[in-house]
Amino acid sequence: MPSEDVSHVAPAAQDSCRSCWLAVPGLLWLALFFLVPLVLVFAISFASRGTYGGIVWEFTWANYVDLLHPLYGKILGQSLWYATLTTAICFLLGFPLAYVIARSPARWQPVLLLLVMLPFWTNFLVRTYAWMIMLRHDGLANNLLLALGLITEPLELLYTPMAVVIGLVYGYLPFMVLPLYVAVERLDPVLVEAAWDLYASRWAVATRVVIPLTMPGIVGGCILVFIPSIGSFITPDLLGGARSMMIGNLIQHEYLVVRDWPLGSAVSFVLMAIVMAAVVLYYRQASPGDGPLEGR
Repeated sequence: MPSEDVSHVAPAAQDSCRSCWLAVPGLLWLALFFLVPLVLVFAISFASRGTYGGIVWEFTWANYVDLLHPLYGKILGQSLWYATLTTAICFLLGFPLAYVIARSPARWQPVLLLLVMLPFWTNFLVRTYAWMIMLRHDGLANNLLLALGLITEPLELLYTPMAVVIGLVYGYLPFMVLPLYVAVERLDPVLVEAAWDLYASRWAVATRVVIPLTMPGIVGGCILVFIPSIGSFITPDLLGGARSMMIGNLIQHEYLVVRDWPLGSAVSFVLMAIVMAAVVLYYRQASPGDGPLEGR
């Protein structure tokens, strides 16, 4: 009997060792190109800036203390506001779209999903420049509004907070639609029909059946939109100008313009802390024990 136990354990141990060896190349890659640079940037965040730029390896908390300045707080608050507003608009636009795609005939779903992902076929920078052409003083948007008689003179659309939000929503809307589509596609239509049979209103069906059952997709889509939005720097730089600086623009400015690498590293880790908090929130919401039907 003991020999049989050993014979059963040995193959399992061999499979476990083989799995570990298969993971070694990926772990080495992550350690070399992610962990090592991350540790280096973390160390630089506690260093000092040289007189003419560069790094002086003198330990200091000054870089993190400087971030308490109201100017940096304003930029951080503005970044959080843009990212939150972008996430909310993407959800309001993406959920109905995902629901329609998921409830469309099976032969049309791949076509509709392809249309959602079609913007990814074009470079993000090119798409942002296209929005600059559309929103400028003599651009397509103003010309269309003038032709329709809705305005009498061109509006200032470019280099405004509205232009930044439009660019962010346009760029990251597919990241909201795809996880929502997966969540809605897994939703059993029988549950929705049961709610209708119990004379539930449209609002009750949406808030008490559809949204709770698709919450993992909602949270996942919000995370996928919020994280790149708060760190974006191309969109606010091109569409918002100097008046719409976000935390990504601040990092770029500290590294490439001011050449204050320690302060730029400190800002990067503050941004990383915000992102990690969002990821932790996602995993807590999507954990198996926190499902909408748990305990019912």
